Amino acid sequence: MNIDFIEALAEIEREKGISKDVLLEAIEAALISSYKRNFNTAQNVRVDINRNTGVIKVYARKTVVEEVFDPRLEISLDAAREINPHYQLDDIAEIEVTPRDFGRIAAQTAKQVVTQRIREAERGLIYDAYIDKEEDIVNGIVQRQDARNLYVDLGKVEAVLPLTELMPNDMFKHGDRVKSYITKVENTTKGPQIILSRTHPGLLKRLFELEVPEIYDGIVEIRSVAREAGFRSKIAVHSRNPEVDPVGACVGPKGMRVQTIVNELKGEKIDIVRWSENVEEFVANALSPSKVLEVIVFEQERVARVIVPDYQLSLAIGIKGQNARLAAKLTGWKIDIKSESQAEAEFDRPRSQGEAMHQDSVSFDG
Repeated sequence: MNIDFIEALAEIEREKGISKDVLLEAIEAALISSYKRNFNTAQNVRVDINRNTGVIKVYARKTVVEEVFDPRLEISLDAAREINPHYQLDDIAEIEVTPRDFGRIAAQTAKQVVTQRIREAERGLIYDAYIDKEEDIVNGIVQRQDARNLYVDLGKVEAVLPLTELMPNDMFKHGDRVKSYITKVENTTKGPQIILSRTHPGLLKRLFELEVPEIYDGIVEIRSVAREAGFRSKIAVHSRNPEVDPVGACVGPKGMRVQTIVNELKGEKIDIVRWSENVEEFVANALSPSKVLEVIVFEQERVARVIVPDYQLSLAIGIKGQNARLAAKLTGWKIDIKSESQAEAEFDRPRSQGEAMHQDSVSFDG
């Protein structure tokens, strides 16, 4: 090695942000192992790389003793003082043992160390960049697929999109662009691993934040999200400004904002409802588009009994219970739905509270 090598390390420091001194220390440590391996020695050695010239020297380190029992690790006081008259007993004497052809081994070792450190540094930069994007949306290009995952190129790193995190109507092939939600970023021995999802409720929330300026600006808040990916979702929104309609802001002029999100989610239906701190009002809103006549709250059981017109019962429940199930997830309350005629029949024939909540009714738990 020579001064050109030192200058090359300085250039790496400028371009990659890896300290030259850190690289040199790593190379010195690696050269100790290389020396012992190539020259079949067990003695203690120190490798020194001159920070200005790049010249490498190997020094055997031996303890100064009166009587030598292991010449690989020990040196007599007389022999040590021939090297340096100031050595005393128990000092560590250093004797240069640089092999004649050590330069070739050193160059090869240095290249391996530098390459490895650059790779580690780049992995670290990628991890730092994407850990800040956890729970955010990214765009990527599908590279390949195996039995369990899609592999998505994000530019500097390949992310993993498990097939279980695809929506039922998602069909992607090599080269397709895909918008996904980052659920996890891990720093593994093989580098950063980024896990994506298309089914996570966070994807819907982030899409609205991107599409609705009032949400991005903090005027409108998304208070909760319930999603059955690919089929139907509900979001509850609230406005900090009484003059701004949160539902209207999310729907957009002629429904353009919400339609853009529906298109991105391959036709997933989205109900946007107004959040309220009043449980009765919030539960009624959550069951949209069904009309609600009355909501009775049982605080202790955290159950909301909902009475709807007879002709609205199937709409309130939804196909396979989907509307009521999403409303329960959205509000965090168990919802017990009754038709108006069922409620009147119960009123005419009083029952115990527990019986009244469950007889002739359909319950949905979030």
